[in-house]
Amino acid sequence: EVQLVESGGGLVQAGGSLRLSCQASGFTFDDYAIGWFRQAPGKEREAVSCISAVDGSTNYADSVKGRFTISRDNAKGTVYLQMNSLKPEDTAVYYCAAVLTFRCSLWYTEYSFWGQGTQVTVSS
Repeated sequence: EVQLVESGGGLVQAGGSLRLSCQASGFTFDDYAIGWFRQAPGKEREAVSCISAVDGSTNYADSVKGRFTISRDNAKGTVYLQMNSLKPEDTAVYYCAAVLTFRCSLWYTEYSFWGQGTQVTVSS
């Protein structure tokens, strides 16, 4: 059974940091590109970042460039999202997703498997 489990969310003050984790199981993790997406109340889901399979190349939404860093540990089947200099507008439920492809994409429609999400709240 394919599973993606996010953790690491919480409440933080503006300017603070959080590190999200996405633990995968039930599939050959190395072969999958992984993406992070977020959805705030009343808003559409938006891309945050993604990391490709094999070479670990990354891509970021403009809104998080320079503040967020995505990484993966294939031995642990885990992808991380280090979030620094958090802003109130980063408040959302954060989801990780997986797709069997080499090059990652910031289009959420391309992803096959999704986690349940973790809440991130940034207070001003």
